Amino acid sequence: MASAGLRDAPQLPDFGLLKRLARDQLVYLLEQLPGKKDLFIEAALMSPLDRIANVSILKQHEVDKLYKVENKPAYSTKNRERKMERMTENAAFVTVSTADVTWDEWSFYLLPLDEDIISMELPEFFRDYFLEGDQRWIGTVGQALHLLNSLFGPFTRTYGMGQGAKMVHELWHEIEEDSPVDTVGQKPEIGHIFLLDRDVDYVTALCSQVVYEGLVDDTFRIKCGSVDFGPDVTSSDRSIKVLLNAQDKVFSQIRNEHFSSVFGFLSQKARNLQAQYDRRRGMDIKQMKTFVSQELKGLKQEHRLLSLHIGACECIMKKKTKQDFQELLKTEHALLEGFDIRESVSFIEEHIDRQVSPIDSLRLLCLLSITENGLAPKDYRSLKTQYLQSYGPEHLLTFHNLKHLGLLTEQAPGETLTAVESKVSKLVTDRTAGKLSDAFSSLGRKSNFRGISKKLGLIPRGDGEYDLKVPRDMAYVFSGAYVPLSCKLIEQVLERKSWLGLEEVTRLLGGNEFVTDAEENVALDAQRIVLVVFLGGCTFSEISALRFLGREKGLRFVFLTTALTNSARLLESTIEAKA
Repeated sequence: MASAGLRDAPQLPDFGLLKRLARDQLVYLLEQLPGKKDLFIEAALMSPLDRIANVSILKQHEVDKLYKVENKPAYSTKNRERKMERMTENAAFVTVSTADVTWDEWSFYLLPLDEDIISMELPEFFRDYFLEGDQRWIGTVGQALHLLNSLFGPFTRTYGMGQGAKMVHELWHEIEEDSPVDTVGQKPEIGHIFLLDRDVDYVTALCSQVVYEGLVDDTFRIKCGSVDFGPDVTSSDRSIKVLLNAQDKVFSQIRNEHFSSVFGFLSQKARNLQAQYDRRRGMDIKQMKTFVSQELKGLKQEHRLLSLHIGACECIMKKKTKQDFQELLKTEHALLEGFDIRESVSFIEEHIDRQVSPIDSLRLLCLLSITENGLAPKDYRSLKTQYLQSYGPEHLLTFHNLKHLGLLTEQAPGETLTAVESKVSKLVTDRTAGKLSDAFSSLGRKSNFRGISKKLGLIPRGDGEYDLKVPRDMAYVFSGAYVPLSCKLIEQVLERKSWLGLEEVTRLLGGNEFVTDAEENVALDAQRIVLVVFLGGCTFSEISALRFLGREKGLRFVFLTTALTNSARLLESTIEAKA
């Protein structure tokens, strides 16, 4: 998927600086308590700690034992009040020496997972903010942007959409005013920033992922930039933890590829590696010595990674074949396009009846609801009853949560998609602010997906078969069936350098769009680096799509997200745990 834009791409900032800052702060805190000490740390912080400071660093600073503090159940209504808080809205740990107990605040906001991905490791942001209306993390994101701006800014132009994005933007600027950082003479490394709320685009997060990295996440769960491959992948009796980033020579070449292209690439890679090994046969002693000292170690490492990714592909194929993945994708594509809806409903009913997976069944219900602008009352009641009978009445609360989020809603009696679109169409031509606000409040949390899809051309209408090996647009991340709404919005706004011309789309999305300008005399390279901030989670499909767009346009996208997410994580956060 290389293109002319890639050769011309600007250099990314060194985000390793963020890791070094976090490590230095941790070391400073440990040094405040001399002598042997035990460290008690929240379970959710174990993986970030592992990425920032390994065991040897802790040992060097006399950490004797490390204890993981479990906190379960996370979302039980009975236990929620007793949930351990992160003391500074980011991280906290307890150090214990023989004579003292100290509670310290480790204020790391940003964890670089790769050269272009920074995570705040706040999976709870989605539920806390979008479902429960808890704004405590808004300040944390504002602080993170303040830090990034001081290190890699000043940013010249900020775009955004969503209520949360607006609040973060306003708070960030308040922090800038209260704690100004002297950036005079500092060469900006990032030009533009784009803030986006997850609820602007639920559809993309609910779709099955088919790029390699997305499928690895859906199948094995990528956690903090690494994945545990079990015996079914390693072909041994043990599991192996693998770091997935640009340093992995095999993974970096397949991570953004559609899964259908991956096996062919890995087969060719295996043949090339074998050819390099075979070169040894004709070597004399001097050449063999050079080969062993300079090439053999690298080849062995590449061979090891190649074996793991081939094993992962085989495991994914087995699981997806068992789940009848092609039929699932066919139903998803039909829902996105608005065809054969009754057939899709029948597939979902069968899926529920067979008790294939409670999360997958919910995902299909939500996709049906969002793409159809809510379910007809009769369908809503019927599907809800079937779901509760199959998976248990405790999911009544889940349906309540999904309705509140706008993920699974019921149309008002007599309200059809056409009626809603007609109401929205009237809105678009109505310039009276008061009427606009009243009319939107009557729409509630409707998605208007069909109208938005039509306006932005999210469903490609090209002739002939879509070539997934040589994709023509971002739709390849969903097999050519759908361009991610979030990514299309970003593309359109960057092209226009404003929201002008997108008024109808922004109204269908509920408004809350904004743009602000700062000084413009910034180096060209910085202007071509765009920081995209996802509030509520970002998927690997969106990352792959925007990387593709960057190659096409000569841009580089950097991703800051409250957490990496997928359909399962998103929906699991709406389920109430049993007390």
